[in-house]
Amino acid sequence: MYFEKSEYLSRMKKTQQSMSEKGIDLLLVTDPANMCYLSGHDAWSFYVHQGVIVTLTDEMPIFVGRYMDAFTGVVKTTYLDEAHVRAYSDTMVHNPNHHPMERFAEVITELGCANKVIGVEMDNYWFTAAAFESLKKNLPNATFKDANLLVNWIRIIKSDQEIAYQKRAGKLAELSIQAAADAIAPGVRQCDVVAAIYAAQIKGTDEFGGDYPSIVPMLPAGETAGAPHLTWNDEPYPNDIVIAIEIAGCYRRYHSPMARTVVVGRPNPKVEDVAKIAVEGLEAALDVVKPGIYLEEMEMAFRKTLAKYGLEKEARIGYPTGLNYPPDWGEHTASIRAGDKTILQPNMSFHCIPGMYFEDFGVSISEAFYVTETGHETFAHYPRKLIYR
Repeated sequence: MYFEKSEYLSRMKKTQQSMSEKGIDLLLVTDPANMCYLSGHDAWSFYVHQGVIVTLTDEMPIFVGRYMDAFTGVVKTTYLDEAHVRAYSDTMVHNPNHHPMERFAEVITELGCANKVIGVEMDNYWFTAAAFESLKKNLPNATFKDANLLVNWIRIIKSDQEIAYQKRAGKLAELSIQAAADAIAPGVRQCDVVAAIYAAQIKGTDEFGGDYPSIVPMLPAGETAGAPHLTWNDEPYPNDIVIAIEIAGCYRRYHSPMARTVVVGRPNPKVEDVAKIAVEGLEAALDVVKPGIYLEEMEMAFRKTLAKYGLEKEARIGYPTGLNYPPDWGEHTASIRAGDKTILQPNMSFHCIPGMYFEDFGVSISEAFYVTETGHETFAHYPRKLIYR
């Protein structure tokens, strides 16, 4: 297991307290990050329906999933015993006539909650419209309540062990950015650079290796560098091009994202000017970080820096990060943007990415950090400047 059983039980107590405050009798958790957070289950089984059920009275959750993933995979790798595992038949996988939520409804009925208030994560990638319809059909006397992000908000404050994992992820991010920088050159294929990134992400150090990040390497180049979520192809890089790279190190599912920008060939004065402004704004945002401030104060500091140069940025400049699965390493709760009144507390961790994106180029230089008792500390330590090749 990645954590002591006591830590998982503490997370369960916080979840049950939030459920009680929201009037929820039973919580169905289908987000794999939230499942892992509460149960310790870490597998690529989230492509089929699965979940953990949390009641107000049991200190442990009940895992419900596909038979081949349930007993062996869960009992041997988590703190759950067989009494807290239920399985559904493989005949329910991709079957147009039956849905796995039929089995979930049976378990909920067995628990005496068929007529209770059931919380479901209405807005995540893994709880589909068909899943909800199946639950409603098979639990006609239940009252359903949106419990989206209930567990996510508990996750926003990390334990010391979680922070330690993110620090290791930060080291993996350093190695990955350096691998990209070393590989990039005129004539080198984009896919070969990505291969170098993946090798660094997974091989890691002699002390520890890496996990698969929740997002693939993103490295838009040239005129498309202003579209930050483009990936790669097998074309070679030309000379005189700007490449905006965003990757993450990942250790035991905990992430430390990082963005840096590579200039191949002749320096571009416009790119250099924007990079200096972006770094100044990033550092201004980080400088205000301390417990007790509103999250929006980071964005305000960044915005004031941009205003000095006649620039502005429409998008948010960051989000919480940590434990996650594809397709995202963000936690979907707070945002570093105007109006966010989230109060910073120690061991909250974020990715501050004030990328500057234009129609013909883009610059992205970011930092993942956590809030300390007096300020902040970054997970990685890599120069905040353009990389020249």
